[in-house]
This record gives sequence, C-alpha cells and structure tokens, in this order.
Amino acid sequence: MNKEKAPGAGRKLIFFMHTSLDNFVAGLKGEMDWIYVDDEMFDFVATMTEQADTALYGRVTYEMMQSYWPKAAQQPNATKHDIEHSTWYNKVSKVVLSKTMKEKELINTKVISENLSEKINELKKEEGKNILIFGSPSASLSLLNSGLIDEFWFFVNPIILGQGMPLFKNVNEKIMLELVETKKFSGGVIALHYRTKQ
Repeated sequence: MNKEKAPGAGRKLIFFMHTSLDNFVAGLKGEMDWIYVDDEMFDFVATMTEQADTALYGRVTYEMMQSYWPKAAQQPNATKHDIEHSTWYNKVSKVVLSKTMKEKELINTKVISENLSEKINELKKEEGKNILIFGSPSASLSLLNSGLIDEFWFFVNPIILGQGMPLFKNVNEKIMLELVETKKFSGGVIALHYRTKQ
C-alpha cells in the first residue's frame, strides 16, 4: 500500500459511514432513506465532532451539506441536533476532494485536486483536532487506497438491501484493521470502531 503517513502526526483522519448489513451505503439510485438515526445516535456522534475541527468531503457530499447545514439552525422547526451540528459545521474548516471545484468564493474551505497524500499529510501535521470524513464513498476510496485513513466508524443498520452502492469497491490491496470498540444503539444499529494496523 502507498502508505505515506507522516511520522508522529497527531491529528487523525476518521471515516464515518452508515452501511446495510450486506455492506451497501446507498441504494441503486443513491437512496439513503433506510438509514436509521435518532437522538441517541446524534448525541453519540456529537462526542466525535467535539474532537474534530476539520470536515472532509467529496464534491457531491459537500454540495449536499452546503445546501442544508449552514442555515439549518435558523429554521423554525430546527431540532437540538440541527442547531448543534449547524453550529459545528459553520465553525470548522472544510476540505473538499475535487478536480472540478475552485476555492474562489468558498468560505473556510480548501479544495484538494492533486497530490492527495502530500496535502492530506500536511493537514495532519498542522496543530488542531481530528479530521472527519462523512460518507463520500468515492473520496473515501481515494484516501483509503493512499493509506491515509487512520480510523473507521461503521454504523451497521439492521437491513439487507440486496443491491446498491457497495461500501468498498476497487480497493487496491488488503488492509488490516484492529477492532477498538463496538456500541449497540436502541434502534438496532451497531457501531464498529476500527483503526488501521501500522
């Protein structure tokens, strides 16, 4: 594996993803209405976002996030989670992996279009908290194949989709993981926390 992690880098790149029991992250048309979330899970994820000051996305996921989270807290029906995550989203630095987007006119957002390993490792060497990547399957695959993801949180939903977008496709080679912890939520979702073996 092309593992170019900077020695001693303090910040970790942590990948969050919801999956079905048969390892799909979306339906054939991108459907994600099967994903189960509730206040218990929102509160749990908030403990992770508190330890992070940078959010990393692929272009499609970033555009989806930008369409909702910047003003989510201002909506009349905003929930506690909406307010908390909107506040966090507006505060943290954003990084987008894209060959088509430009940084011009983007607020607190950096675009990485080339030299992925070098630039992600530069981010890891900066002072600060962890870097989180939510969803973004294509961007995550590039990071995974470059040996840049340090930890994974898989939220396994109690459903078998049968077909859809697979969690990992075209992984270059075997990646050894170490199970750190598991957590069962009352709604039936099981969280699996892994870190990559060095």
